[in-house]
Amino acid sequence: MSRLAAFSQKLHTGAASYDIIGKRKRWFLISLLLILLSIGSLGIKQLNFGVEFSGGSVFQLTAPKATEGQLQKVVTETIREEEGAQGDVIVQGVSGGRWRIQTPSLQAETVTAVQDAIGKEVGIQPDDVSQEQIGPSWGLEVSKKAGLGLGIFLLACVIFLWAVFEWKMAMAAMIALFHDLVITAGVYSLVGFEVSPATVIGFLTILGYSLYDTVVVFDKVRENTAGILGGNRITFSGATNLAVNQTLARSINTSVVALLPVAGILVVSTAIISATTLQDLALALFVGMLAGTYSSIFIASPALTMLKEREPRMISLRRRVEAREAAQGGDGKPKRSRKAKVAASSAAADDAEEPADDEAAAGKNGTVEVDEHGDGKVTVKAASGSSAAKRSGQQQARRGSQRPQPKRGGGSNKRKSKGKKKR
Repeated sequence: MSRLAAFSQKLHTGAASYDIIGKRKRWFLISLLLILLSIGSLGIKQLNFGVEFSGGSVFQLTAPKATEGQLQKVVTETIREEEGAQGDVIVQGVSGGRWRIQTPSLQAETVTAVQDAIGKEVGIQPDDVSQEQIGPSWGLEVSKKAGLGLGIFLLACVIFLWAVFEWKMAMAAMIALFHDLVITAGVYSLVGFEVSPATVIGFLTILGYSLYDTVVVFDKVRENTAGILGGNRITFSGATNLAVNQTLARSINTSVVALLPVAGILVVSTAIISATTLQDLALALFVGMLAGTYSSIFIASPALTMLKEREPRMISLRRRVEAREAAQGGDGKPKRSRKAKVAASSAAADDAEEPADDEAAAGKNGTVEVDEHGDGKVTVKAASGSSAAKRSGQQQARRGSQRPQPKRGGGSNKRKSKGKKKR
C-alpha cells in the first residue's frame, strides 16, 4: 500500500484526524477576507463585459501574416478619424491565422471605413472582413437569460438538498455556492478577462461541481450522525469532523484530477493560441473548482455545524458527551466514584487503627491461632504464614470476645423439665 493510500485509510478510520470543524473561525476569516477583496475589486475595476453583453461591432478576418499591434493601430486611427473619438478596441487572435476585433457601436460609414483600412493594411479585399453589429438590447436579453438560468439552478439545488437531506444542509450549501460565485467574479475582475457567454457557462459548471463535492461530504455527515442523539459518545461537531476527514482524500484527489486538464487548457489558450473563448471558460472553471473544493470542506460543513448545534437536542447531546468526558480519567479510564473513594479511605483508616502489639508484630509474616477458653478469654498465637492470615486471626479474635456467654443454673433446668414433660 502506498503512503497516500495508507494516509487515506488512517483518515477514514479516524486514526489520523484534522480538527477542521473546531477551527472554523479561522476558515471563516480567510473566506471573509477573500470575499471583501472580491467585492472591492468588483466595485473599483468592475467586470469587463464582452460585446455580447454591452453591444458593439465585431470584425473578423483571416490574415496569417498580420500582427495584433498592426490591427490595433489601424482600427483605432480609423475610428478616431471618422467619429472623432477613440473607443476601446480589443484584438484577439484565433487559431489558423484568424482575427477577431471588437469595437464600440459604430455608424455605417465608420464600419465601411474600418473594413477598407483593414483590407489595405493586411493586403486582403474589404469584403473578406466580415462585420457583425450587436445592439445593447441583445446583450441585455442575454444577461436576463443568464440570470434566469442561474436562479433556476439555485432553486433546484435548494429543493433537491431539502428533499434529500434537510433545509439546514440546503442553506449551508447555498452559503458555499455564494462564496464560490463571489470569489470567481472577483478574480475575473482582477485579471481583466472578458465576461462572455462562455463565462456564464463556466459559472454554471463550477456551481454544479461545487454542489457535487458538498453533497458527497453531507452524505457522509448524515451517515455518521445517524442515531447519535440516543447516546453520549460523540457530538454533532465530532461526527461532522470525522466525515470531513473521511472524504478529505477523495475531495483532494477529485479536484487535482479535474484541475490539471483545466489548467492545461488555460495555459495553452492564453500563451499559445490566444483563444479568448477557451480563456474565459478555462479561467471560470479553474477558479471555481478550486473555490468549490475549499468551500465544501472549510465552509459548507462548518456552517452546517453552526446551524445544527443551536438545536436544543444537540445542546443536550453536547452536555451528555461533556459529562461523560468529565467522568473519564486522563488515561481514558473511568474515575472511581465518590462512594468507592470513601470505602477505600475507610479501609485504610481501619488498617491504621489496628493495634501494633507484640502478638501482632510476632504474626506479621505468619499465621494466627486462636484459642477460646471456657471463661470467655481468648488467646492469640502467631505462627509462620502470610499477613492476610494475621488479619483473619485478629478478626476472629474480636468476634470471639464478643460472643454471648451461656447462662448458668436456671436455664439448663428449664430445658430438662421441658424434656420430661414431652416424654
